[in-house]
Amino acid sequence: MSRRLISSGSFFEREVAYSRVVVEGDWAFVSGTTGYDYRTMTIADDVVEQAEQTLKNISAALDEAGFSLADVVRVRYIVPNREDFEPCWPVLRKYFGEIRPASTMIVAGLADLNMRIEIEVTAYRPS
Repeated sequence: MSRRLISSGSFFEREVAYSRVVVEGDWAFVSGTTGYDYRTMTIADDVVEQAEQTLKNISAALDEAGFSLADVVRVRYIVPNREDFEPCWPVLRKYFGEIRPASTMIVAGLADLNMRIEIEVTAYRPS
């Protein structure tokens, strides 16, 4: 299989030279994704709203790659403020409650001070 690169059209992808998703064989690697609404390039102030939009962005990217959230085997959550993580749990359960991928939460600064959560996933779908 050949490598496929998928872009959301985000300013960040173009400027930093990365793809939203890289598909290699049975695997899809989704770059760290934030809560920007790519149609309007706006981001909510609320971390819970950002988490919801982030997972919508990831779901759309996986769909374009021929995968779904059900294929996610690994997720990494990155938040600048650890206090912001727990309020997001209901959103995370909404999207991953039955899937239950392996996961890690990291506290680190993000590229833009408006970003309050970034999520990266790896999906596997055997052919």
